[in-house]
Amino acid sequence: MPLAEIILWLKLKRKQLGGHRFRRQYSIGRFVIDFYCPKARLAIEIDGASHFGRDAEKYDEERQDFIESLGINFLRFTNMEIYKNLDDVISEISKQLP
Repeated sequence: MPLAEIILWLKLKRKQLGGHRFRRQYSIGRFVIDFYCPKARLAIEIDGASHFGRDAEKYDEERQDFIESLGINFLRFTNMEIYKNLDDVISEISKQLP
């Protein structure tokens, strides 16, 4: 896992966030997302350098549209948001949890 994903995973694993269980590298259809909370139907994607570029952005948009079409909420954060504003990222995730 990239460093930003490791940092966030340390906050999500073992039901640390409101008792919700998160899974990492979770498959939904033909797509894989970084983190998923089944109970909240919440997908979280961390965008590193590989996500910036025309082809990558098109793929990310297609993946997000598909996942949202299944009634799953989708949050996207950049590596820099994880590094510089982790508390805000955790707060935003918490708002999406029942």
